[in-house]
Amino acid sequence: MPGSLVLLGGEPGVGKSTLLLQVCANIARGRGAVVYVSGEESPQQVGIRAARLGVSGERILLLAETNLDAVLQHLGALSPALVIVDSIQTMSLDAVVGAPGSLSQVRECTLALMRYAKQHSVSVLIAGHVTKEGAIAGPGTLEHIVDVVLYMEGERHSSYRLVRSAKNRFGSTDELGVFEMVGSGLQPVENPSLVFSGGDSRRSIGSVVVPVLEGSRPLLVEIQALTTPSGFGPPRRVANGFDVNRLLLITAVLTKRARLKLSDQDVIVNVTGGLRITEPAADLGVALALVSSLKDRPLTHGLVVFGELGLGGEIRGVSQPVRRLGEAGRLGFSGCVLPSSSNLGGEDGAGMELLKASSLGQAITLAFDHDSSPDRSRGQ
Repeated sequence: MPGSLVLLGGEPGVGKSTLLLQVCANIARGRGAVVYVSGEESPQQVGIRAARLGVSGERILLLAETNLDAVLQHLGALSPALVIVDSIQTMSLDAVVGAPGSLSQVRECTLALMRYAKQHSVSVLIAGHVTKEGAIAGPGTLEHIVDVVLYMEGERHSSYRLVRSAKNRFGSTDELGVFEMVGSGLQPVENPSLVFSGGDSRRSIGSVVVPVLEGSRPLLVEIQALTTPSGFGPPRRVANGFDVNRLLLITAVLTKRARLKLSDQDVIVNVTGGLRITEPAADLGVALALVSSLKDRPLTHGLVVFGELGLGGEIRGVSQPVRRLGEAGRLGFSGCVLPSSSNLGGEDGAGMELLKASSLGQAITLAFDHDSSPDRSRGQ
Protein backbone atom coordinates (compact mmCIF):
# COMPACT_ATOMS: atom_id res chain seq x y z
CA MET A 1 0.00 0.00 0.00
CA PRO A 2 1.57 3.39 -0.96
CA GLY A 3 2.50 5.39 2.11
CA SER A 4 2.33 2.40 4.44
CA LEU A 5 4.82 1.53 7.16
CA VAL A 6 5.26 -2.22 7.57
CA LEU A 7 7.16 -3.90 10.40
CA LEU A 8 8.59 -7.39 9.93
CA GLY A 9 9.62 -8.93 13.25
CA GLY A 10 11.41 -12.15 14.03
CA GLU A 11 14.27 -13.74 15.91
CA PRO A 12 17.81 -13.06 14.67
CA GLY A 13 18.71 -15.52 11.92
CA VAL A 14 15.14 -16.56 11.09
CA GLY A 15 15.43 -15.18 7.54
CA LYS A 16 14.12 -11.60 7.69
CA SER A 17 16.98 -10.14 5.62
CA THR A 18 16.63 -12.90 3.04
CA LEU A 19 12.90 -12.26 2.67
CA LEU A 20 13.39 -8.49 2.46
CA LEU A 21 16.06 -8.80 -0.22
CA GLN A 22 13.79 -11.05 -2.28
CA VAL A 23 10.96 -8.53 -1.89
CA CYS A 24 13.45 -5.89 -2.99
CA ALA A 25 14.20 -7.73 -6.21
CA ASN A 26 10.53 -8.37 -7.03
CA ILE A 27 9.49 -4.75 -6.49
CA ALA A 28 12.49 -3.47 -8.47
CA ARG A 29 11.54 -5.64 -11.43
CA GLY A 30 7.89 -4.63 -11.47
CA ARG A 31 7.39 -1.21 -9.91
CA GLY A 32 10.55 0.89 -9.82
CA ALA A 33 13.67 1.71 -7.85
CA VAL A 34 14.10 0.36 -4.33
CA VAL A 35 16.35 1.75 -1.60
CA TYR A 36 17.77 -0.91 0.72
CA VAL A 37 19.17 0.62 3.91
CA SER A 38 21.51 -1.85 5.59
CA GLY A 39 22.50 -1.01 9.14
CA GLU A 40 23.70 -4.48 10.10
CA GLU A 41 25.71 -5.66 7.11
CA SER A 42 28.32 -4.12 4.87
CA PRO A 43 27.73 -3.72 1.11
CA GLN A 44 30.02 -6.69 0.50
CA GLN A 45 27.98 -8.92 2.81
CA VAL A 46 24.72 -7.84 1.19
CA GLY A 47 26.30 -8.50 -2.21
CA ILE A 48 27.21 -12.05 -1.20
CA ARG A 49 23.60 -12.70 -0.14
CA ALA A 50 22.27 -11.14 -3.33
CA ALA A 51 24.51 -13.40 -5.45
CA ARG A 52 23.27 -16.46 -3.56
CA LEU A 53 19.65 -15.43 -4.09
CA GLY A 54 20.17 -14.61 -7.75
CA VAL A 55 19.39 -10.90 -7.27
CA SER A 56 20.99 -8.87 -10.03
CA GLY A 57 20.84 -5.55 -8.17
CA GLU A 58 19.29 -3.68 -11.08
CA ARG A 59 17.22 -0.70 -9.83
CA ILE A 60 18.24 -1.49 -6.25
CA LEU A 61 20.10 1.27 -4.43
CA LEU A 62 22.09 0.02 -1.44
CA LEU A 63 22.76 2.42 1.40
CA ALA A 64 24.96 1.19 4.26
CA GLU A 65 24.13 3.76 6.93
CA THR A 66 22.99 3.81 10.55
CA ASN A 67 22.35 7.55 10.88
CA LEU A 68 18.72 8.08 10.00
CA ASP A 69 19.22 11.80 9.39
CA ALA A 70 21.63 10.94 6.58
CA VAL A 71 19.27 8.25 5.29
CA LEU A 72 16.33 10.67 5.08
CA GLN A 73 18.52 13.21 3.34
CA HIS A 74 19.43 10.67 0.65
CA LEU A 75 15.80 9.58 0.30
CA GLY A 76 14.73 13.17 -0.24
CA ALA A 77 16.72 13.28 -3.46
CA LEU A 78 15.18 10.04 -4.75
CA SER A 79 11.70 8.83 -5.66
CA PRO A 80 11.81 5.12 -4.77
CA ALA A 81 8.88 2.75 -5.00
CA LEU A 82 9.93 1.08 -1.75
CA VAL A 83 12.33 1.72 1.13
CA ILE A 84 13.63 -1.16 3.25
CA VAL A 85 15.38 -0.53 6.57
CA ASP A 86 17.26 -3.51 8.03
CA SER A 87 17.04 -3.18 10.95
CA ILE A 88 15.32 -0.46 12.98
CA GLN A 89 17.42 -1.35 16.04
CA THR A 90 20.58 -0.11 14.27
CA MET A 91 19.19 3.33 13.33
CA SER A 92 19.74 6.52 15.36
CA LEU A 93 18.84 10.23 15.19
CA ASP A 94 21.28 12.94 16.28
CA ALA A 95 18.60 14.89 18.15
CA VAL A 96 17.54 11.91 20.28
CA VAL A 97 19.39 10.88 23.43
CA GLY A 98 20.30 7.23 23.70
CA ALA A 99 22.26 4.51 21.96
CA PRO A 100 20.94 2.77 18.82
CA GLY A 101 18.40 0.15 19.85
CA SER A 102 17.24 2.01 22.94
CA LEU A 103 13.54 2.64 23.44
CA SER A 104 13.74 6.34 22.64
CA GLN A 105 15.84 5.85 19.50
CA VAL A 106 13.71 3.02 18.13
CA ARG A 107 10.47 4.92 18.73
CA GLU A 108 11.65 8.24 17.28
CA CYS A 109 13.30 6.59 14.27
CA THR A 110 10.07 4.74 13.52
CA LEU A 111 8.07 7.97 13.81
CA ALA A 112 10.47 9.70 11.43
CA LEU A 113 10.09 6.91 8.89
CA MET A 114 6.31 7.04 9.28
CA ARG A 115 6.30 10.79 8.53
CA TYR A 116 8.46 10.19 5.45
CA ALA A 117 6.17 7.40 4.21
CA LYS A 118 3.00 9.46 4.61
CA GLN A 119 4.41 12.71 3.17
CA HIS A 120 5.98 11.11 0.10
CA SER A 121 3.45 8.27 -0.37
CA VAL A 122 6.29 5.73 -0.36
CA SER A 123 6.00 2.30 1.22
CA VAL A 124 8.56 1.63 3.95
CA LEU A 125 9.40 -1.86 5.21
CA ILE A 126 11.41 -2.10 8.43
CA ALA A 127 12.87 -5.17 10.11
CA GLY A 128 12.84 -5.56 13.88
CA HIS A 129 14.22 -8.18 16.21
CA VAL A 130 12.04 -9.79 18.86
CA THR A 131 12.76 -10.46 22.52
CA LYS A 132 12.84 -13.87 24.18
CA GLU A 133 9.13 -13.46 24.94
CA GLY A 134 8.40 -12.96 21.22
CA ALA A 135 7.58 -9.24 21.41
CA ILE A 136 9.10 -6.67 19.08
CA ALA A 137 12.26 -5.38 20.73
CA GLY A 138 11.98 -1.75 21.51
CA PRO A 139 9.39 -2.73 22.89
CA GLY A 140 5.84 -3.16 21.51
CA THR A 141 5.25 0.59 21.15
CA LEU A 142 6.24 0.11 17.51
CA GLU A 143 3.09 -1.90 16.91
CA HIS A 144 0.96 1.16 17.63
CA ILE A 145 2.93 3.34 15.22
CA VAL A 146 3.15 1.17 12.12
CA ASP A 147 0.32 0.19 9.77
CA VAL A 148 1.15 -3.51 9.44
CA VAL A 149 2.93 -5.90 11.80
CA LEU A 150 4.23 -9.20 10.43
CA TYR A 151 5.95 -11.89 12.44
CA MET A 152 8.34 -14.37 10.88
CA GLU A 153 8.55 -17.64 12.78
CA GLY A 154 10.35 -20.93 12.37
CA GLU A 155 11.87 -23.76 14.35
CA ARG A 156 15.64 -23.48 14.67
CA HIS A 157 16.28 -26.86 13.05
CA SER A 158 13.46 -26.70 10.49
CA SER A 159 13.67 -25.33 6.96
CA TYR A 160 10.10 -24.02 7.05
CA ARG A 161 9.22 -20.42 7.89
CA LEU A 162 5.81 -18.97 8.73
CA VAL A 163 4.84 -15.33 8.20
CA ARG A 164 1.71 -14.25 10.05
CA SER A 165 0.08 -10.88 10.55
CA ALA A 166 -0.60 -9.40 13.99
CA LYS A 167 -1.92 -6.06 12.75
CA ASN A 168 -3.12 -4.86 9.36
CA ARG A 169 -4.89 -1.57 8.74
CA PHE A 170 -5.54 -2.50 5.13
CA GLY A 171 -6.88 -6.04 5.35
CA SER A 172 -7.26 -9.25 7.29
CA THR A 173 -4.84 -10.41 9.98
CA ASP A 174 -5.88 -14.06 9.61
CA GLU A 175 -3.72 -15.03 6.66
CA LEU A 176 -0.60 -17.19 6.89
CA GLY A 177 2.39 -17.40 4.57
CA VAL A 178 4.35 -20.68 4.47
CA PHE A 179 7.87 -20.71 3.02
CA GLU A 180 10.77 -23.12 2.80
CA MET A 181 14.35 -21.95 3.22
CA VAL A 182 16.48 -23.43 0.44
CA GLY A 183 19.89 -22.56 -0.96
CA SER A 184 18.45 -19.94 -3.29
CA GLY A 185 16.34 -18.26 -0.60
CA LEU A 186 12.76 -18.54 0.61
CA GLN A 187 10.39 -20.40 -1.67
CA PRO A 188 6.60 -20.51 -1.20
CA VAL A 189 5.20 -23.89 -0.16
CA GLU A 190 2.49 -24.74 -2.66
CA ASN A 191 0.83 -27.40 -0.51
CA PRO A 192 1.38 -26.67 3.20
CA SER A 193 -0.98 -29.46 4.27
CA LEU A 194 1.55 -32.06 3.12
CA VAL A 195 4.13 -30.41 5.37
CA PHE A 196 2.02 -30.23 8.51
CA SER A 197 -0.02 -33.43 8.21
CA GLY A 198 2.92 -35.77 8.73
CA GLY A 199 2.93 -37.52 5.37
CA ASP A 200 2.12 -41.23 5.78
CA SER A 201 2.01 -41.30 9.59
CA ARG A 202 -1.74 -41.86 9.60
CA ARG A 203 -1.62 -45.07 11.64
CA SER A 204 0.73 -43.85 14.36
CA ILE A 205 -0.39 -44.25 17.95
CA GLY A 206 -1.15 -40.89 19.52
CA SER A 207 -1.26 -39.12 16.15
CA VAL A 208 -4.33 -37.35 14.74
CA VAL A 209 -4.71 -35.20 11.62
CA VAL A 210 -6.88 -32.11 12.07
CA PRO A 211 -8.06 -29.70 9.34
CA VAL A 212 -7.59 -26.20 10.75
CA LEU A 213 -8.16 -22.79 9.19
CA GLU A 214 -5.42 -20.17 9.00
CA GLY A 215 -7.37 -17.20 7.71
CA SER A 216 -9.14 -18.42 4.60
CA ARG A 217 -6.68 -21.27 4.02
CA PRO A 218 -7.51 -24.79 5.24
CA LEU A 219 -4.49 -26.74 6.44
CA LEU A 220 -4.14 -30.33 7.56
CA VAL A 221 -2.08 -30.47 10.74
CA GLU A 222 -0.77 -33.50 12.58
CA ILE A 223 -1.21 -33.40 16.34
CA GLN A 224 0.84 -35.84 18.40
CA ALA A 225 0.14 -36.75 22.01
CA LEU A 226 2.03 -38.84 24.51
CA THR A 227 0.91 -40.05 27.91
CA THR A 228 3.38 -41.71 30.23
CA PRO A 229 3.28 -42.51 33.96
CA SER A 230 4.82 -39.75 36.04
CA GLY A 231 7.59 -41.21 38.13
CA PHE A 232 8.14 -38.57 40.78
CA GLY A 233 6.29 -35.42 41.67
CA PRO A 234 3.06 -34.10 40.20
CA PRO A 235 2.20 -35.02 36.58
CA ARG A 236 3.29 -32.52 33.94
CA ARG A 237 1.26 -30.94 31.14
CA VAL A 238 3.43 -29.83 28.22
CA ALA A 239 2.17 -28.32 24.96
CA ASN A 240 4.22 -27.30 21.92
CA GLY A 241 2.24 -25.31 19.35
CA PHE A 242 -0.96 -25.58 21.41
CA ASP A 243 -2.32 -23.53 24.31
CA VAL A 244 -1.38 -25.28 27.54
CA ASN A 245 -4.47 -23.88 29.30
CA ARG A 246 -6.63 -25.43 26.60
CA LEU A 247 -4.78 -28.71 27.15
CA LEU A 248 -5.63 -28.57 30.87
CA LEU A 249 -9.30 -28.12 29.95
CA ILE A 250 -9.23 -31.11 27.59
CA THR A 251 -7.54 -33.40 30.12
CA ALA A 252 -10.10 -32.39 32.74
CA VAL A 253 -12.98 -33.21 30.38
CA LEU A 254 -11.40 -36.57 29.48
CA THR A 255 -11.04 -37.40 33.17
CA LYS A 256 -14.57 -36.37 34.16
CA ARG A 257 -16.63 -37.29 31.09
CA ALA A 258 -14.68 -40.15 29.49
CA ARG A 259 -13.56 -41.77 32.77
CA LEU A 260 -9.91 -41.78 31.72
CA LYS A 261 -7.31 -41.84 34.46
CA LEU A 262 -4.85 -39.06 33.64
CA SER A 263 -4.10 -37.90 37.17
CA ASP A 264 -0.91 -40.01 37.32
CA GLN A 265 0.14 -39.43 33.69
CA ASP A 266 2.52 -36.91 32.16
CA VAL A 267 0.73 -35.45 29.12
CA ILE A 268 2.69 -34.03 26.19
CA VAL A 269 1.09 -32.56 23.06
CA ASN A 270 3.01 -31.46 19.98
CA VAL A 271 1.91 -29.81 16.74
CA THR A 272 4.28 -30.90 13.98
CA GLY A 273 5.96 -28.55 11.54
CA GLY A 274 6.34 -25.65 13.97
CA LEU A 275 2.76 -24.45 13.48
CA ARG A 276 0.86 -22.86 16.35
CA ILE A 277 -2.86 -23.67 16.61
CA THR A 278 -5.18 -21.19 18.30
CA GLU A 279 -8.66 -22.14 17.09
CA PRO A 280 -10.85 -24.50 19.20
CA ALA A 281 -11.53 -26.81 16.23
CA ALA A 282 -8.43 -28.77 17.26
CA ASP A 283 -9.90 -29.69 20.68
CA LEU A 284 -11.37 -32.99 19.56
CA GLY A 285 -8.17 -33.93 17.73
CA VAL A 286 -6.09 -33.35 20.86
CA ALA A 287 -8.55 -35.35 22.97
CA LEU A 288 -8.54 -38.33 20.60
CA ALA A 289 -4.74 -38.22 20.31
CA LEU A 290 -4.54 -38.49 24.10
CA VAL A 291 -7.00 -41.41 24.09
CA SER A 292 -4.97 -43.11 21.37
CA SER A 293 -1.76 -42.79 23.38
CA LEU A 294 -3.34 -43.88 26.65
CA LYS A 295 -5.06 -46.92 25.07
CA ASP A 296 -2.05 -47.64 22.84
CA ARG A 297 -4.30 -47.88 19.76
CA PRO A 298 -4.17 -45.91 16.51
CA LEU A 299 -7.18 -44.19 15.02
CA THR A 300 -9.00 -45.69 12.04
CA HIS A 301 -6.91 -45.43 8.90
CA GLY A 302 -7.53 -42.39 6.71
CA LEU A 303 -9.43 -40.43 9.34
CA VAL A 304 -9.36 -36.71 10.12
CA VAL A 305 -10.98 -35.06 13.14
CA PHE A 306 -12.26 -31.62 14.05
CA GLY A 307 -14.62 -30.10 16.62
CA GLU A 308 -14.73 -27.93 19.72
CA LEU A 309 -14.93 -29.69 23.05
CA GLY A 310 -17.29 -28.35 25.73
CA LEU A 311 -16.95 -28.79 29.47
CA GLY A 312 -19.94 -31.14 29.49
CA GLY A 313 -18.22 -33.44 27.00
CA GLU A 314 -20.37 -32.17 24.11
CA ILE A 315 -18.87 -31.68 20.64
CA ARG A 316 -19.69 -28.25 19.24
CA GLY A 317 -19.69 -27.17 15.63
CA VAL A 318 -16.94 -25.02 14.10
CA SER A 319 -16.86 -22.64 11.16
CA GLN A 320 -16.52 -23.66 7.49
CA PRO A 321 -16.69 -27.48 7.81
CA VAL A 322 -17.08 -27.86 4.03
CA ARG A 323 -13.71 -26.26 3.34
CA ARG A 324 -12.04 -28.46 5.94
CA LEU A 325 -13.57 -31.59 4.43
CA GLY A 326 -12.61 -30.49 0.92
CA GLU A 327 -8.93 -30.14 1.85
CA ALA A 328 -8.91 -33.53 3.59
CA GLY A 329 -10.63 -35.23 0.66
CA ARG A 330 -8.21 -33.64 -1.79
CA LEU A 331 -5.28 -35.22 0.04
CA GLY A 332 -6.81 -38.69 0.05
CA PHE A 333 -8.41 -39.01 3.48
CA SER A 334 -11.49 -41.21 3.46
CA GLY A 335 -13.35 -40.34 6.68
CA CYS A 336 -13.90 -37.61 9.23
CA VAL A 337 -15.16 -37.41 12.80
CA LEU A 338 -17.00 -34.11 13.08
CA PRO A 339 -19.69 -32.46 15.23
CA SER A 340 -23.21 -33.66 14.55
CA SER A 341 -24.35 -30.04 14.41
CA SER A 342 -22.08 -29.24 11.43
CA ASN A 343 -23.94 -27.44 8.67
CA LEU A 344 -22.67 -28.75 5.34
CA GLY A 345 -25.18 -26.78 3.28
CA GLY A 346 -26.19 -29.79 1.22
CA GLU A 347 -22.61 -30.66 0.26
CA ASP A 348 -21.57 -34.31 0.08
CA GLY A 349 -18.52 -33.93 2.31
CA ALA A 350 -16.06 -34.39 -0.58
CA GLY A 351 -17.18 -38.03 -0.84
CA MET A 352 -15.78 -38.83 2.61
CA GLU A 353 -17.41 -41.02 5.23
CA LEU A 354 -18.88 -38.62 7.77
CA LEU A 355 -18.85 -39.91 11.34
CA LYS A 356 -20.98 -37.39 13.24
CA ALA A 357 -20.70 -37.23 17.00
CA SER A 358 -22.54 -35.11 19.55
CA SER A 359 -20.50 -36.17 22.58
CA LEU A 360 -16.94 -37.10 23.43
CA GLY A 361 -17.93 -40.71 24.12
CA GLN A 362 -19.47 -41.07 20.65
CA ALA A 363 -16.40 -39.54 19.06
CA ILE A 364 -14.09 -41.99 20.83
CA THR A 365 -16.25 -44.91 19.67
CA LEU A 366 -16.30 -43.71 16.07
CA ALA A 367 -12.62 -42.82 15.84
CA PHE A 368 -11.23 -46.29 16.51
CA ASP A 369 -11.53 -49.47 14.49
CA HIS A 370 -14.78 -51.33 15.13
CA ASP A 371 -17.30 -53.41 13.21
CA SER A 372 -20.24 -51.04 12.92
CA SER A 373 -21.95 -48.03 14.43
CA PRO A 374 -25.47 -46.62 13.95
CA ASP A 375 -24.05 -43.08 13.84
CA ARG A 376 -22.06 -43.71 10.66
CA SER A 377 -23.34 -41.95 7.54
CA ARG A 378 -22.00 -41.69 4.02
CA GLY A 379 -21.60 -38.20 2.61
CA GLN A 380 -23.12 -39.09 -0.72
